[in-house]
Amino acid sequence: MTLAQLRYAITVAGSDSMSEAARKLFISQPSLSASIKELEEETGLELFHRNNRGISVTPEGEEFIGYARQVVEQYELMESKYIEKSAIKKKFSVSMQHYTFAVNAFVEMVKQFGMDEYEFAVRETRTHDVIEDVRNFKSEIGILYINPFNKRVLEKLFHECGLEFHEILQCHIYVYLSKGHPLAGKKEIDLTELEEYPCLSFDQGTNNSFYFAEEVLSTYEYKQLIKANDRATMLNLMVGLNGYTLCSGIICEDLNGPEYCAIKLKSDELMTIGYLTRKGVAISSLGNKYLEELAKYKDKVLD
Repeated sequence: MTLAQLRYAITVAGSDSMSEAARKLFISQPSLSASIKELEEETGLELFHRNNRGISVTPEGEEFIGYARQVVEQYELMESKYIEKSAIKKKFSVSMQHYTFAVNAFVEMVKQFGMDEYEFAVRETRTHDVIEDVRNFKSEIGILYINPFNKRVLEKLFHECGLEFHEILQCHIYVYLSKGHPLAGKKEIDLTELEEYPCLSFDQGTNNSFYFAEEVLSTYEYKQLIKANDRATMLNLMVGLNGYTLCSGIICEDLNGPEYCAIKLKSDELMTIGYLTRKGVAISSLGNKYLEELAKYKDKVLD
């Protein structure tokens, strides 16, 4: 296995066909095909499916490409630092469900490190994509929640993907709504009181299972339900339609503004918010700093 073969495999994974990848690499298609075939024989893995319509990465290939990217990126860092004597930015990325406090922690980390020497990425995305991003090394850390309902399914998936879940905080369930909502003045809200208002849920795409829902009580029969795919739309629907969503109760007014509030739901159920990492892979200095910022919100959990 050579560094060139790893680069070839990464390029093929990002192309629709061998001929397209060969053009990108400035080598002949037969040479590229032979090199990939040799790599597959050496590793004992079928990295790519080949058919008349082109080429696609196999599940085993996805994991291999993730490791290959890590190796090539580390080599390029060393080459830049010790051979070319040039400065190259270190990278850090995190994927998360839609938690304002997790974004705020990211903001604080970026402020402390600055962007002269680092390249940052933050992805607010679907639950399944959070898991896949960490599995494939697209993100170093993933932020999501587990509860008694989804725990067994998600922990099985974490294990199959070679991931570890670490708890950050536990919290009760809160109703997140605008301060102009008719129920905004209450100290606690019962689910039955919410029946006349639309529940707002983040769309999970093709993986739209109850177990992947970001809202804790995903199996509840809501009288009105609206799915959206970004936080700004959610906030607009809260104001325009008196909609609500269920959340951790941790509010960051600096990002969302002062027009919203969180009121405890009448429920004894708890949710555990934590972070995912690759098993056996050390967390970077940037990752550790981000986790330090996240840990500060443990003291801000509402009663």
